[in-house]
This record gives sequence, structure tokens and C-alpha cells, in this order.
Amino acid sequence: MFLRNPLSSTLRPYRLLLAMLLCAQCASALADASGPLGIDRRLGYDESAMWSANTLKTIEVASAALLVSAAVYEGNNGRLGKTVWKSVDAMLLGDLTAAIGKAAFRRQRPIDGNDPNAFFQSSADTSFPSGEMTHITAIVTPFILEYQKDLPAIWLLGAIPAYVAAGKLKTQAHWQTDILAGAVLGIGAGWWAHQRDSAWTATVLPGGFSIGYRKSF
Repeated sequence: MFLRNPLSSTLRPYRLLLAMLLCAQCASALADASGPLGIDRRLGYDESAMWSANTLKTIEVASAALLVSAAVYEGNNGRLGKTVWKSVDAMLLGDLTAAIGKAAFRRQRPIDGNDPNAFFQSSADTSFPSGEMTHITAIVTPFILEYQKDLPAIWLLGAIPAYVAAGKLKTQAHWQTDILAGAVLGIGAGWWAHQRDSAWTATVLPGGFSIGYRKSF
């Protein structure tokens, strides 16, 4: 009997994203790419409305606000409520690990200099890893893992990290390896949260939050 690799099901919804990154890597290899994996290349700057920093920031803030609101409303009961709270765990863990990585590696952003090897620079340099990519990937991963068999359409949530990745590259906010590292951190945080019996945040917050507004009233 063969043991099932849990990471295989985790990565399945992100095949499109991984394929896009692979294509970007191949294109970069033919266009004077550099960096730790030899795939980093600064793209042409594009901050149209679709890719603007404000749009991407709105997605980041709105996703966190919507998630926390859903957690308070649903409570830590039932399949959906437990999944929402696990997603909160994943988001917090992802945001924390990304912040630590930024402080440790101090990588210069593409817009600030065309050198993907510029690590350990000023404390103001926070390119690696991509916090936004970690954030949104961590949020959607527990939902995909929980519902991918019963609701295949849940895989479409993987399009959100793909969109964020494209926007961050187009606005020269991140290198390709920043995005890749953020995706790995986010998936890892989401997988960790999904494997737990219950969400950590639901146990440390006051009982009213974990009971949920919907059942309390």
C-alpha cells in the first residue's frame, strides 16, 4: 500500500500558478536573468488600474477583514467555521514568517535597483519574501484543502494568488523568487493549520468569538 503524500493534494490547486512561474523562469533564462535560482528579472513597469499597488493592497486588507468577520460570525463550530478559523491561523503564521524573512534577508526591490542579488542591504529593503503572496496564499489554502473533493470549483481560489503574483512582478515590487518563496510559505502555513484538530486562535480568544455571532443571536 502506498502512502498518500499530503503535499501533492496541497499543490494541486496551484498548478496554474506553478506553471506560470515555470514559464516565467524559462523566459527569464533567455533574457539575462539572475538571482539565487537564476530566474529573477525585472519586468517592464506597469501600474495600470488592474495592477496598481492600491488595488493589490485593497485585496490584502479586504481578504483579512472578510476572513476575520467570517470567523466571528461563524464561530469555531461546524466544518465551515473550523476551516475559517484555521485560515485565520494560517494568515497570522504566514504574515509573521514573512515579516521575519524580510527583516533577515533585507533584499532590495526591483524598483529600487536592478540587482536581484542585492541581499542584506538597508533595513528599509523588504523584498524577500513577498508578504502579500504569503498572506493571500495562506488564507486560501485551508479552504482548498478542506473542500477540494466536495467542491472542485474551490480550486478557483488559486487564481487570487496568481493575480497578486502577476501584479507584484508588473509593479516591480518583487522578484520572481520573492513570489515563489511567498507561495511556499503561504502553502506551508495553510497546510499546517489545516492539519490541526482545531484552530489555535479560536482557543486563545474570548469564548464569544469562538461561539460565533450567528449562534449567539
